[in-house]
Amino acid sequence: MSTAGGAPRALAVRSTPIPGLLVIDLPVHGDARGWFKENWQREKMLAAGLPDLGPVQNNISFNQAVGVTRGIHAEPWNKYISVATGRVFGAWVDLREGESFGTAFWHEITPEVAIYVPRGVGNAFQTLEAPAAYTYLVDDHWSAAAQAQYTFLNLADETAAVPWPIPLAQAELSAKDLAHPRLADVVPVPPRRTLVVGGTGQLGRALAERWSGRADVDVVGRAQLDVADPTSVAAFDFAPYGVIVNAAAHTAVDASEGPQGRAAAWATNVAGVGRLVEAARKHRARLVHVSSDYVYDGAAAVHREDEPVAPLGVYGQTKAAGDALVATLPGHLILRTSWVVGQGANFVRTMAALAGKGVDPSVVEDQVGRLTFADDLAAAIEHLLGAEGAEGIYHVSSGGEPLSWAGIAREVFAAMGHDPARVTPVATADYYAVQGRAEGDGTIAPRPRSSVLDLGRLEATGFTPRDQLEALRAYLASPGI
Repeated sequence: MSTAGGAPRALAVRSTPIPGLLVIDLPVHGDARGWFKENWQREKMLAAGLPDLGPVQNNISFNQAVGVTRGIHAEPWNKYISVATGRVFGAWVDLREGESFGTAFWHEITPEVAIYVPRGVGNAFQTLEAPAAYTYLVDDHWSAAAQAQYTFLNLADETAAVPWPIPLAQAELSAKDLAHPRLADVVPVPPRRTLVVGGTGQLGRALAERWSGRADVDVVGRAQLDVADPTSVAAFDFAPYGVIVNAAAHTAVDASEGPQGRAAAWATNVAGVGRLVEAARKHRARLVHVSSDYVYDGAAAVHREDEPVAPLGVYGQTKAAGDALVATLPGHLILRTSWVVGQGANFVRTMAALAGKGVDPSVVEDQVGRLTFADDLAAAIEHLLGAEGAEGIYHVSSGGEPLSWAGIAREVFAAMGHDPARVTPVATADYYAVQGRAEGDGTIAPRPRSSVLDLGRLEATGFTPRDQLEALRAYLASPGI
């Protein structure tokens, strides 16, 4: 620490052999009167590489004597450790599932040192200079239920082999700490679970299938969690989840233009999303939110993620509003997609059925975009969750040359062995005029003429979407089409 005329060390964040466990060098300013430090300074520490802890509780363990030893406790939250007075020897053992299970690290903690301890890493300390005020910030509130989730390791575990400066036989320990198990008997701390909301939709079903082999994923439908219903959300326990994937949405685009549909769209796509945002914020979960090309007006030939939103209709407005709410969360992912095709009713299945029935459809020619197959969208979500530094907005659709709806219909007819010339291309206005309706009349939603999404940001993460025609033919060849 600095004295009068000396310079304090610079703020720095250093890694350790335990993934996520960080050592923080703190500048301490001192003179003959004493010293001062910024023990927690969010802006500077985030810039230096510390995770955004978001502390909700500040605890102090005051230790009167040298040799007081506490631990080894793995807790269900992240914590930031330092000392206000005295000096301690800190020890940590990774008790999380994975390759680093059992890895140990130790470091002396003085006023110039702080430690960031991630959830599931066992924590212990021994006082070297007393009195010692051992302080820690945590990002969740203590409760008896939370304490029941602690995982313990014996301080004398031979595998961890912590070199306690004061032998444990001479230290002051609690009876409980003496009774903790050895590493071989410790049940590793599992990762936090993943929740898929909207599990009965096309994407929800694709995610359920993709993650069917994972024991840490829960897929819920509207019967288990209705985001539009405040009572349903309040009754749902979000505490176990570290990732929430929101595949739920009100997608009745035309119905959203009417009074009842408008209310339903806002209830799910905005108010419901807001409830998920607050649940994610409270429980420190990462939120993955699926959005739409309808947030754009379609004026640009190709839409980039940084294009200002300009939705034409109510559905697009609600999706844009939901995106804005999700963007308030750190580490969020917003996947804007277009023309989704999966299990259940969709345009491709409709065209395939018409082809087989001998019906020659008229299909709009002046709306252009790319299909997005639900399986590929699920794969992109999985990829982005595992991609280092991936956050913010990403466009996700199939690749290849854009096509109009009529062009896709012709491809469906051809793939099913029918003459694509049976599809008659028409303008959007003419298509609805036959029905006595028009875009924006309260029964038909205005649609972007171009739904083509730029995929460069997604591809830069290492994910290359399939060509839409390749994916379309594979889809049409699958059972049940």
